[in-house]
Amino acid sequence: MAPQPVYRTPDAEAERRLREAEERLREAIEELQRRQRTRGGSGDGSSLPPCDHAGDESCVANAIGNLCQSFLLSYGVRVGIGILLRAFKLARRQSYSSLLDLKQLVSEKDLIVREEACRIGLLFGGFTGSYHLLRCMLRKFRKKETPFNAYLAGSIAGLSVLALDDSNRRRTLALYLLARVAQCAYNSAKSKNKFHLWGSYWRHGDSLLFSLACAQVMYSFVMRPESLPKSYQDFIQKTGPVAKPVYKAVRDCCRGGPVDVAYISAYLSSRGKLNDVKLEEFPSIIPCSIIHPDTDSCLGHNAKAASATFRKTFPLYFSLTFVPFVVLHLQKFMDSPARTCWLALKGAVRSTSFLSAFVGIFQGVICAHRKIASNDHKLVFWVAGALSALSVLLEKKARRGELALYVLPRAGDSLWYILVNRHLLPDVKNAEVALFCACMGGIMYYLEYEPDTMAPFLRGLIRRFLASRISNPNPPTSRSASYTYLQTLDAMNKPKLEESKQAETSSSEKLNLESISGL
Repeated sequence: MAPQPVYRTPDAEAERRLREAEERLREAIEELQRRQRTRGGSGDGSSLPPCDHAGDESCVANAIGNLCQSFLLSYGVRVGIGILLRAFKLARRQSYSSLLDLKQLVSEKDLIVREEACRIGLLFGGFTGSYHLLRCMLRKFRKKETPFNAYLAGSIAGLSVLALDDSNRRRTLALYLLARVAQCAYNSAKSKNKFHLWGSYWRHGDSLLFSLACAQVMYSFVMRPESLPKSYQDFIQKTGPVAKPVYKAVRDCCRGGPVDVAYISAYLSSRGKLNDVKLEEFPSIIPCSIIHPDTDSCLGHNAKAASATFRKTFPLYFSLTFVPFVVLHLQKFMDSPARTCWLALKGAVRSTSFLSAFVGIFQGVICAHRKIASNDHKLVFWVAGALSALSVLLEKKARRGELALYVLPRAGDSLWYILVNRHLLPDVKNAEVALFCACMGGIMYYLEYEPDTMAPFLRGLIRRFLASRISNPNPPTSRSASYTYLQTLDAMNKPKLEESKQAETSSSEKLNLESISGL
């Protein structure tokens, strides 16, 4: 039976036309407000555009309030993660009674996070407070509100990155923000039909980007470990099952140099396998018997590596999931603590499974290459990194893009180091600070003027963590008539829209024959 058309009542048609007219009026009012802000008028004849904070609060007090709020939030997140990791460490030793002993749980001897937490708090708090103060100063100095104000304030406030004393961490943050700004710029151009990349509509484009980034990172870890930050090297080393002497032997073998036989012999002797392996100074390939001397079976080794990775990294992922949610959404946690713990547990298991599969696939590719080839090659590790990154498909679709943009700066950081080391790029002192400032200016522009181009995760994090009073400002005392009408229109539209949806639903159910049982 052919589907019957859905007829609209005259009242429903009139409601639809009214909503369309109101939407066009809303767009016209918003465009008028944007033009008024650009010209420097506030809409009520005043010479200065109004600040985003409450009228009875000074600009300095508003900036200090935001600084303290962001400092406490970031400090609390870092300390909370450290305490939870310390608790997991004590529980792993089966010292459950020490979990109730504050001296063991939060002592400075075992929990060294105070300096790092303070630096992170100064970074976030300093940026937020100085950004608010600079925005107010620029409004009063330039007598108008333009996108340039947001960019300039964000760029100058970006100097707060100097709170971090490690240039490697500053460079990593700068490259991460560069990737985010590029994402926003691309989404903006794509939404305006100005530019888009071939394949940008692919369903698994984010997984492909993650795969390419991981290929560069894993290649750098094996062949050029000095190009990665020390903390990142340690994380990969502790997560994986292969020892440092083995990686050094593989690196020397791929470069055609002599292998340090004494170094690798000492390692095998510590494992009790020295007599089972034949060592050469110039081997064509490092065999599996050296890569995993404790296990003869490659399949068994890879399974043990995956399970060991799960046990080692689950506390970290659970802490990174649970603590930020509790600190940033305390009210939601108080309303339903059991649901919060369940979601954190489920997210941690999923993320840990992804990382465990990554390690297992990487080791599997290395072992498979040694079964079919007689010579080692450095590109094998690039391919192994790309293939193992396919484990990201275990993660949620929304999280894959976030992971890709997290690993991409690591790959860029490594490539930057290699190019500078080969004198293909100049080594400019504090270049990462200038890059961070420029990128923060771009981020704040897109946050305020094109927020839809930003990833929802990043947009929500900045609004809640860095600029909560920007995204939820107190209503200024001076508002134009158009603004007041717009707010009134929103309040009137909400019940009307609900009633019209119910009316359309009921009328379509009455007149659409397909909704009748049996037809």
